[in-house]
Amino acid sequence: MLKKRKLSEASIPTSSMADIAFLLLIFFLVATVIDVDTGIGLTLPEYIENPETVEVPKDRMAALLINETGDVLLDGQPISLFQIKNTIKPRIQSKIDLPSNKKLIVSLKTDRKTVYNAYVQALDQVKMAFFEVRDEYSNSRFGNDYDDLAVDEQKEIKDAVPIIISIAEPEKVSK
Repeated sequence: MLKKRKLSEASIPTSSMADIAFLLLIFFLVATVIDVDTGIGLTLPEYIENPETVEVPKDRMAALLINETGDVLLDGQPISLFQIKNTIKPRIQSKIDLPSNKKLIVSLKTDRKTVYNAYVQALDQVKMAFFEVRDEYSNSRFGNDYDDLAVDEQKEIKDAVPIIISIAEPEKVSK
């Protein structure tokens, strides 16, 4: 009589499986980019040893103060964080045709315990006001948005609407 053959079961070789998993792990660790928040990118002015003090008229200043609870004052008057752009915009527009030493300066001052998010939102509102004024002025002057202009035209718009933001040193809070 014929003997029945036992069929061997199919098996997957697992000896190199750990090597493959380890190589994949190393690949993803090396190839993954970790985004690190570095804060706000600001261009700081050059250091001047003995700067001269210049008196700035009040009509050229827009003083923004943010306290530790996120309350905002614009020139001493309470204002919502999201009203900053619409309030500052007309003041920027009124200074367009004036010489560069007569342009609006926005001073942003905080408390040492001010929430970082409130500070960033206020700074964004101020910058958006300047950007919108630049776009409107470039549309009226050249018929295009600021980003669509040639380099020399952008320079002309920057001279007419410079972004002048003074980041004042936070005040110390006594405990």
